[in-house]
Amino acid sequence: MITYAFIAIIIVFSVYCFNDRNAMAKYLFHPYSIYHNKEHYRFLTHAFIHGDFMHLAFNLIAFYSFGSALENHFFPQLFGEKLGKLYYILLFTGGIYAASLTEYFRNKNNPSYSSLGASGAVSSIMFCCIMVSPLSQISLFFFPMQGWIAGALLLGVSYYLIRRKKTSSYSDNISHESHFWGALFGVGFILVLKPALLKHFISQVFSAFA
Repeated sequence: MITYAFIAIIIVFSVYCFNDRNAMAKYLFHPYSIYHNKEHYRFLTHAFIHGDFMHLAFNLIAFYSFGSALENHFFPQLFGEKLGKLYYILLFTGGIYAASLTEYFRNKNNPSYSSLGASGAVSSIMFCCIMVSPLSQISLFFFPMQGWIAGALLLGVSYYLIRRKKTSSYSDNISHESHFWGALFGVGFILVLKPALLKHFISQVFSAFA
């Protein structure tokens, strides 16, 4: 399965970079090197490496939970087997780029900025899944809730922390912009392919109050 293949590549590449910091420095997201040295591969490769095992485990658990549901259930129903797999790959890889663009333009002349991890792609997968099945139960910080509620909370928190970083000295070494824009890409991606899902999403959310 595609999800397993991505997970295997991420694990192997991340563990390799754990043991070779020069490789990690070569492949992480570094807008300055992309812009000035034309190292465009960093847009993609940074999503396959992680800072430590905790970072790796958190992203892969989320990716497996939502990715397997999309790949094996929702996308085949919506698009058929072959087209569903193609769209799934495009969703994952597109989420990587979409989540990186704002930080790229903001930091292309900042040699001290870098980031890594699959958070943007995972957010795309997660929010695409929420749009397709908004009433599915999600455990957010160990509290079970409907998917659309979890999505709204995550988007709100991400936006708040983005604004806080811009207006204060607050810093937590987490790219909240990657989460935010990756999530919006996942929403936009599925609605472009299946515009009727917006009506379905709204009706499902309103049915939760009935």
